[in-house]
Amino acid sequence: MADEAASLGLEMNWQKTKIQALGRTESVPLTVTVKDHEVTVADEFVYLGSLIHSSVQSTHDINRRSAIAHTAMQSLDNQIWRSRVSTSTKLKLYNKCILPVFVYGSDCWAVSKTDARMINAFDQWCLRMLLGIKRHQFI
Repeated sequence: MADEAASLGLEMNWQKTKIQALGRTESVPLTVTVKDHEVTVADEFVYLGSLIHSSVQSTHDINRRSAIAHTAMQSLDNQIWRSRVSTSTKLKLYNKCILPVFVYGSDCWAVSKTDARMINAFDQWCLRMLLGIKRHQFI
């Protein structure tokens, strides 16, 4: 890549360049030497809003998206979820504002049974919060 860029008059920024080894189970070095430059080996990075992890599993991205949507749910806690707004309006807000935050990039997820349970648990937590049902209450 550096050679092709040089033919166009461009230079590689070696401080910003990183390498990722996907699907490797054995230990990977922290740095690799490329054309006399030390390049950091990244375990994970965010690309176009999705977390790419070296284990090639979607669990890490699901956890990240869940945390982002969790923060969004909590930011609306007192203003919307605990207000006297109708349940149908709360559900519309949830479907239009919170779910897209959570499922962004989900079309690329390879979902395991454990991941499916985590997704379901997060959705149930959101709906309980929306309806004002406490964790210790059973219906």
